[in-house]
Amino acid sequence: MACDLLECFHSFKTRNAVATPNYGYEKRQKELAKKQKKEEKLKAKAERKRSGQGDEQPDAAEAQAPGSEEPGAAAP
Repeated sequence: MACDLLECFHSFKTRNAVATPNYGYEKRQKELAKKQKKEEKLKAKAERKRSGQGDEQPDAAEAQAPGSEEPGAAAP
């Protein structure tokens, strides 16, 4: 039952094969989901603007930039 080195290695490799995660595919799916969410957000914003509500309800991101504080807030 002796086998040459290549046959033994191949049979060992195929018998003990474990599924590995495809990080590239996961990353691509994450990017596509993010892109779709961004497009939906822009579409909703444009729709609000068309209906005349855009000036009354600014997005939370536009209302307060990250890192900025309210004028009345005291720093400890």
